[in-house]
Amino acid sequence: MGSSLLRVPPKFVPPLDPGFRPAFLGNRAFEAAAKKSRQAVKMIFAVEAAAGGVTRFETVAFPDGHEHAAENLPYAERIVKFLLWSRGGWKVTVAGPKTVADHLRTVYGPGGAREFDATFMAGIFEKPAFVVKHSTLGALPKEKDTATPVGGHLGGCRIGFDAGGSDRKVAAVIDGKEVFAVETVWQPKVNSDPQYHFDGIDDSIRQAAAHLPRIDAIGVSSAGIIINNRCMAALLFKAVPPDQFDRRIKSIYLDVAGKWGNVPIEVANDGDVTALAGAMSLKAKQVLGIAMGTSQAGGYVDPRGYITGWLNELAFAPVDFSETAPKDVEWSQDVGVGGMYFSQDAVIRLAGKLDFPFEPNATPGEKLKAVQEAFKKGDRRIAEIFKSIGVYMGYGVLHYARFYKIKHVLLLGRVTSGKGGDILLATARKVMKGEDPRAARAIKLHVPDEATRRVGQAIAAASLPEIRKKKR
Repeated sequence: MGSSLLRVPPKFVPPLDPGFRPAFLGNRAFEAAAKKSRQAVKMIFAVEAAAGGVTRFETVAFPDGHEHAAENLPYAERIVKFLLWSRGGWKVTVAGPKTVADHLRTVYGPGGAREFDATFMAGIFEKPAFVVKHSTLGALPKEKDTATPVGGHLGGCRIGFDAGGSDRKVAAVIDGKEVFAVETVWQPKVNSDPQYHFDGIDDSIRQAAAHLPRIDAIGVSSAGIIINNRCMAALLFKAVPPDQFDRRIKSIYLDVAGKWGNVPIEVANDGDVTALAGAMSLKAKQVLGIAMGTSQAGGYVDPRGYITGWLNELAFAPVDFSETAPKDVEWSQDVGVGGMYFSQDAVIRLAGKLDFPFEPNATPGEKLKAVQEAFKKGDRRIAEIFKSIGVYMGYGVLHYARFYKIKHVLLLGRVTSGKGGDILLATARKVMKGEDPRAARAIKLHVPDEATRRVGQAIAAASLPEIRKKKR
């Protein structure tokens, strides 16, 4: 990282990870130091995504030539990294020190440390290249919200479809009441034929349609990155060859809707739909959902009660500025990103610090289960694992609150189950209260209870499309 300002030892230390340096503390220390110098300059990042949508993030920096100006560079790189994976974008315009824009252009350029991120973002937004520009404050692109009202619409005859990795769920909903629901086993991750996927989705729609007098709209919850109702990337369809993916999978949900008379359809990431289901149950807005399972999934419901179309791929957003932070070796090759802290990988990594005896050929899921079973049977050392993840979460939520307007955080996934989840939650609340009492009072942490589970994923998916009344 190369920056002393960004590496702040925390007040609350994870028992099994004393080297942890929370991004929340690093960013706060940097901004405070810049302002204290009385020479701070405004620095704003404008990130452009689909359909000309622009979001902005405002902070400060040291002026070029200042003795701490070099600190601007790692700070800006981590901020931009977070913005890209939380909001999504193929173009970043920087108003502030020109050296920052030059650095970002190099880091996110060919051969740069963040080339993976740049290539991925250009690909999902179907742009020839990722772009970094420098700008004056006056010429900086203005914010442009291209999101349309999505979610929370329950009137009419609707179908909600949820595409999972091992089963597909569908619900028929009339004026908010479920009249039919079914789960069907399928194997999308190992099937390379796009027709298999189309037929499976179509079969679920057919089953639900049989229980409705008509279809007013279809809502879809799908794993993957969804842009303009198109599936731009998804492990769900990882066996499909790239050329077939481009030709058949990207538009698969739109094509299914076309078969059913081009009914209105809205497709959203499953993390967003999970957050929406929680928001509907909690009767709340400004909800950030964090699912800790195989990896970390995210979803967000904004102050209007809608999902935004942001990526919310928090598994790749940085949360730790430590020089010894674990690396995401499977994908981005970056260090300190959320998936290494809020998933079964975190449990396994921390269990290694305890020399926990895993079976030689155990899968990651089996390893998580083994740790949780050992805790049930009285291995008190395991508490240290969940205390550590609780510390990560406390600082993580404070960090996320800098980028999202949140009043509620919904914690889900296998990592949160059992006694370990209770310890995780209590520790996170303690960290938040100790580091930022005001934020701790303003942001409530929740785990799913029966009230939260009342609105299912497929029903929440059914609520996605807005049915527009036809003009007479």
